Amino acid sequence: MKNVLFIIILVLIVIVSLLIYQNLTSRPPEGPGPDDGVIHPRPPETEKQIKFGDRLYIRILKAEDKFELWFSSDNKPYELYKSYIICTYSGGLGPKKKQGDHKSPEGFYSTTKGLLNPNSSYHLSFNIGYPNAFDRANGYTGDFLMVHGGCASAGCYAMTDPIITEIYGLVEQAFAGGQKVVPIHIFPFAMTKNKMTQYQDSEYIDFWQTLKPAYDAFESNHRVPVVEVRDKRYLVRAG
Repeated sequence: MKNVLFIIILVLIVIVSLLIYQNLTSRPPEGPGPDDGVIHPRPPETEKQIKFGDRLYIRILKAEDKFELWFSSDNKPYELYKSYIICTYSGGLGPKKKQGDHKSPEGFYSTTKGLLNPNSSYHLSFNIGYPNAFDRANGYTGDFLMVHGGCASAGCYAMTDPIITEIYGLVEQAFAGGQKVVPIHIFPFAMTKNKMTQYQDSEYIDFWQTLKPAYDAFESNHRVPVVEVRDKRYLVRAG
């Protein structure tokens, strides 16, 4: 009788031990999971690359100190490659109107292979093409307005030596790949509705209203609009 009781107790112990073991091993792992409300870091995005033959577009936003470099492959809409910080420009907001006013231009400009200067006093530079047709029609004067290295300006856009080295190399590559003209569109700020309201009392608001259609057109489809000059004003149509 004692042996039978002992065997029963032993079997019960084994059964209980197995149940405890099964319970422990079947629990989900502790710690945060995919649905625990914890934000898990995303894998880093692949850095965009500008390939030989890609086209470039430069957009400058003065108030934000932004120099944006955009690229297009196979005639697709432009993509933002990088947004650089402008080290300095001069004269505050508003267009350049005369030689010696030390204003950095606003409006629609462009550079070509012949306007590159690898021997610049400011490391490297390229001329933005001021005065353009609009400036000449309005009697504005000035010349040799550049994007260059260093961090000093008397009407130019200074980018520092390391940054102009990168930008200059990509512009040079675009010309080698067949692009004839790199557009450079310079806005006083990101021309959103709120920003236009913020600056509505500026002495330059009428001029800025003529720039806004080009800003809006590019924002809508990431294609560079066509800009013409008629009756001393900019005229913008879709690119």
